[in-house]
Amino acid sequence: MLVIQRGNNRQVCFCSDEDYRFYLDWLGEYAAKAGCSVHAYILMTNHVHLPASSDSASGVGDLIKALGQRYVQYFNRTYRRSGTLWEGRFRSCLLQDDAYLLACQRYIELNPVRAGMVEHPADYPWSSARANLLGEENRLITQHPLYLALGGDPTGRIQAYRELFRHELEPGILDGIRHATNGNFALGNARFAEEVAAVLGRRGRPGVSGRPRKPATVESLSLFE
Repeated sequence: MLVIQRGNNRQVCFCSDEDYRFYLDWLGEYAAKAGCSVHAYILMTNHVHLPASSDSASGVGDLIKALGQRYVQYFNRTYRRSGTLWEGRFRSCLLQDDAYLLACQRYIELNPVRAGMVEHPADYPWSSARANLLGEENRLITQHPLYLALGGDPTGRIQAYRELFRHELEPGILDGIRHATNGNFALGNARFAEEVAAVLGRRGRPGVSGRPRKPATVESLSLFE
């Protein structure tokens, strides 16, 4: 599952390094309690993005709910404020892992590059990029089987994962990720969306209305030349 949680009205949610550290500490704590594996993450100034998995249907939701409540209590107490911090309930989409998991990891780890905050994803301290691209130890990260399948040893996997960043995301993938996450739809092919819809009892993909959207593209990033 790919999860995004935004600040209410896109307000700032992290004001200091300490804020980021507390959030990550609690992410690890509540992931363990909920039986969840976190495969990647990005903490931006006003939102959080992470793909996670769980054997329990409610595991990821339980994780995000408990973490969000704990962090709001800390944030309000620290900055002497009250009221909501997050923009309602978190948004999410179920992933067809073999087709989209690694693309979603690239998408979120490139967030600070697209925002012009850093030139290289591993330069940003509040993401999983250093673990996945450099092999830096990170106790929060449980590497997904698809990541592990990239190579027979850590060096091979890192090199193969880096190679993915040399190429553009497929046309429309950025737009597809955003639409699926914001609409709580499935991210996958038509059959996967139908299977998700049958299990959940609701539509698995958005309806078609209005003019067709132009496919989105992402600039090629030669980060490892």
